[in-house]
Amino acid sequence: MSYDLAVWEGERPADDRAAVRTFRDLYDRYVDTEVEHPPTERIAAYVAALLERWCDLTEDVNETSPWSTGPLIKEASGPLIYFPMQWSRAAEASAYAATLADSMGLVCFDPQHNQLRP
Repeated sequence: MSYDLAVWEGERPADDRAAVRTFRDLYDRYVDTEVEHPPTERIAAYVAALLERWCDLTEDVNETSPWSTGPLIKEASGPLIYFPMQWSRAAEASAYAATLADSMGLVCFDPQHNQLRP
């Protein structure tokens, strides 16, 4: 089982309901499509910052990475990254990912609870 998180560029939605609509729109446009969209510069920088804290799953020889997929950058598409993490590591990793997103001016959304983070 994994815990998913979504991070995107753009204005922070006014509330959780608006965030759900924004997430679904971005998901439909950038994830649920046949068209490949390279990650934007800001999203690529965000992924690089996450990987400074924990290594990519593809390089994890000590089993310390919280990510459930690798390479992590493959989960990024355009202005959105929608990525899974191990359930057992989700509290720590998602808190860090949300704080990092906020510090970089990105929006963080928890699709399990349909709410903005932090």
